[in-house]
Amino acid sequence: MYLITVEGGDGSGKGLATKMIAEILQQEFTFSGVDVTAEPRRDAELGLMAVEAVRTGDAGPTREAVYFAADRMDHSHTWIRPRLSQGRAVVSERNVHSSLVYQGVVGDLGIEEVARMNAAAMIPDLCIWVDCDPIAALRRIEHDTLRITLDKSEYFETDEYQIQIRQGYHDLLGGKVPMPEPFDTGRIVGPIVNDGSKDDLRKKLQFEIRRFLHERHPPLNVSPEEVELHMLGLALVSQRGQTTLDVVETRPARSNLDWLDARKPWEIVRDSTKIYLDAIQGKDTPSRLDAPLDPLSHPVLAIVGTLSLLPSVEIHELRAWLGPVRMVTERHTRRMVKIFHEQSGWVRVYRSLVGSDASRSELRSDWQAFGRIGVALWPLKEALSEWRRTHSNSSWKHALSSVLSSHPDSADSCIARLAILGSGKADIPPPATREELLTWWQNGTA
Repeated sequence: MYLITVEGGDGSGKGLATKMIAEILQQEFTFSGVDVTAEPRRDAELGLMAVEAVRTGDAGPTREAVYFAADRMDHSHTWIRPRLSQGRAVVSERNVHSSLVYQGVVGDLGIEEVARMNAAAMIPDLCIWVDCDPIAALRRIEHDTLRITLDKSEYFETDEYQIQIRQGYHDLLGGKVPMPEPFDTGRIVGPIVNDGSKDDLRKKLQFEIRRFLHERHPPLNVSPEEVELHMLGLALVSQRGQTTLDVVETRPARSNLDWLDARKPWEIVRDSTKIYLDAIQGKDTPSRLDAPLDPLSHPVLAIVGTLSLLPSVEIHELRAWLGPVRMVTERHTRRMVKIFHEQSGWVRVYRSLVGSDASRSELRSDWQAFGRIGVALWPLKEALSEWRRTHSNSSWKHALSSVLSSHPDSADSCIARLAILGSGKADIPPPATREELLTWWQNGTA
């Protein structure tokens, strides 16, 4: 979902930083995958043309810039974006900011011209700028494995040029030179000075990545809904061939088709939210400061909604299926599962094998409907929560009609989600219009 780029002069430690960032993303966050790439591409014809143009110097500055832009355009739309739309993170060692610095700020073309050439490329959601003393960088270039793929002595002819490049990054990424459109919408962090140990560098990178992702920035190149529809489709495909989900309990197994269980959505939300609040706030219940007071909050619907799509899972499996939109930290995921198990009784936690260290969690069958409704109405969760706060004495039956008037686009997203999840009744098609969505909410039929 996010394109994260790593920039800086050669020898600054970009390659190491790129590797570390990918490891941090894989270990701590719930992207469906993490892919690492670099520009210019040395396994693509256009990228090789760009490298050769720099090596020989025969192409001239304009044609050289065109080669880089063409490689980036192809890379963006045939390789990067398809991965972003699947909920993956892409980490790229060098991207558009390299061209802006090398050819625009330091070179002869000017930054606006270079930006125009690259205007249709993906916009980095987060650019991490790694900096290093140019003398130390030149020593790394001379002795490092960078020379395996390209003769750096030809690419960076002198230490003077290296100093110019470093200053170019400071001017552009530091804000002295205005960032041209459309690349002024992405976030830039740095300089992250790589002058210590590898552990020091990793800690700096970890801090910035955590801060960026916890702030939940909207992705610049794909819509969250596109990602969510892909993730929901994958979850249901993983259950293909099963008429029921695997639930080890005495109650009836959960159905992938009749998950409304002949009830009305608004009644399910009404009853479920009351049961949750009673469990969290009951007189005989120990106070839980770590439990969200809003049953429609992000962590509640993320955990319950995702579990409603799956059979019993271990925590790491659950987090993998959350995806980047429903993302919850590992610590918070474990805490929420514990609350649902001990406090509300929505989730059953057990060990599948005697002596097994990994516990499995499953949503009890009578909470599946609330979970799937939560996933279906996810784009409206904040609006519905606000409606409840301001209409505490009104019936939940009228909630959806009240919020849809001011959130028409969200209604279309809910309809698209129900097209994947189904109406909750095997013999009833999902709603296809906003009017049918309201009918479904009030009656359970479209």
